[in-house]
Amino acid sequence: MTFDFLILRQHFPEMLSGVVTTVRITALSLVLGSFGGVVLCFGKLAGKGIGHVVSRFVIDFFRTIPEFVLIFWVYSCLPLLMTLRLSSEASAILALSLYSAAYLAEILRAGILSVDRGQLEASLSLGIPTATIWVRVIVPPAVRRMSPAIISFLSELVKVTALLSAISVAEITYQADILGGQTFAFLEFLTAAGALYFVIIFPLSMAARYSEHRLHRQGVR
Repeated sequence: MTFDFLILRQHFPEMLSGVVTTVRITALSLVLGSFGGVVLCFGKLAGKGIGHVVSRFVIDFFRTIPEFVLIFWVYSCLPLLMTLRLSSEASAILALSLYSAAYLAEILRAGILSVDRGQLEASLSLGIPTATIWVRVIVPPAVRRMSPAIISFLSELVKVTALLSAISVAEITYQADILGGQTFAFLEFLTAAGALYFVIIFPLSMAARYSEHRLHRQGVR
């Protein structure tokens, strides 16, 4: 059996469109999930009250159910409850946004709690406004500590998009499967899909590793 590079060249536009779809869904899910993650994070940081209870339940729920089940539930079951039919891509973005919000909430919470308590107490004792404390004292070190975890999560989010082929979202895996079925060149297209994921994810993995090493060199734990 020979590896046919020519057929990959012929269908390069379709594979490229799969990359574009993967990146678009990942980016939108990350942005929407970030907003949800902030809300859930502060709800859980409250420590008590209905907001804390709801945030804790939502985070635990979406972190424990399999991503595949969540994707299919949003695509197949949510329209039955809301009498609203979502497109495959809209369902994918919604499902991955919920998934992202739960994980990002915990990353954000851990970053905020890692800030030196002494600096916060000193700022409060000096009468510095709360908004200034957040912008100058809490957010900068928290972001530095969260960077490796956020980048690593982004890598995982890209991997999860491969599950979207099950609901006919035309991302990388879907395109490889369809083109392989049409041409019987599964070896070529699935290999190409793996290579494309590597090209996307490997730089993210290196960035996360670099960010983590940089924190260690600065003595941040």
